[in-house]
Amino acid sequence: MSAPLLDVRHLTVQFADAGSVAVRDLSFSIAPAEVLGLVGESGSGKSVTSLALMGLLPPQARTSGTILLTSPGQPSVDLLATSKKNLQALRGLGIAMIFQEPMTALNPVMRVGDQVAEAVLAHDTKLSKHGAGQRAIEALREVALPDPERSSRDYPHQLSGGMRQRVMIAMAIVNRPQLLIADEPTTALDVTIQAQILELLQDLRAKFSLAMLFISHDLAVVSKVADRVAVMYAGTLVEVAAKKDIFHSPMHPYTRGLLRAVPTLRTDRKQPLSTMEGAVPPLHALPPGCPFEPRCELRISTCAQSLPPLAEISEQHWSRCPVVAPPSS
Repeated sequence: MSAPLLDVRHLTVQFADAGSVAVRDLSFSIAPAEVLGLVGESGSGKSVTSLALMGLLPPQARTSGTILLTSPGQPSVDLLATSKKNLQALRGLGIAMIFQEPMTALNPVMRVGDQVAEAVLAHDTKLSKHGAGQRAIEALREVALPDPERSSRDYPHQLSGGMRQRVMIAMAIVNRPQLLIADEPTTALDVTIQAQILELLQDLRAKFSLAMLFISHDLAVVSKVADRVAVMYAGTLVEVAAKKDIFHSPMHPYTRGLLRAVPTLRTDRKQPLSTMEGAVPPLHALPPGCPFEPRCELRISTCAQSLPPLAEISEQHWSRCPVVAPPSS
């Protein structure tokens, strides 16, 4: 079995000023050309994880663990331990990111074509501005932006939300990275544009053999793009498995609760949707044990004492729960 492209081991992120642990003991891997869906509600640590991978956490963040990125024919690089210079060289070439909100991520006073060209020049200083501009237009064409030559001269406010998202994707893929982090790329888009963006990402994945970390709070969206799914709760990874196992044989009580709360065509409209009692614990006051323990119907005494290990329940199906029972029919 080939080495994973990305291998995250025991990643912990703590903010010293707030005294909160945003990510705790997070481990997962992504193989070349694989899509891993990272699912969790707001505040679960998804975006903090993506910023840690990119080396974009604020100065007050304290990290531990390892994040190994392995390029073909090259030794692995620990993104947490490497120099800022090496990390800057890897951003865009080895690993790139599509940020959540394109209107705030794009420079409002700079033409979108120039912003994509700027990403090119950051890694190819010998290229002329004209050459970078042509590569930017080609990248805009690859993401199916209408009339890329004309659109490249527009400012972000002149484009629709879906078009701005395509510009963000073009900026991310213009240097042909191996790993693309998509942080809630369809948030704030209507369902029609959302479907188009998901289809575009699938096409780009096939065309460039992209590996992806696809971050979302929407299980339905993740089910369309991911090969495997990892579920986070209060900064902790609680379950990771192949997509079919997550959706048809979930093992962790939190994953089961999420799936029960999603309406389907078979849902009885006369009955209220299933909910999970209680609330997510604040990150500055996480319990020593499983963070889901106060809300869990299956909890046992040891759940509150220490964080359960992430154990392999079946082949390539991992769950952080000492109480494993088959899902109810």
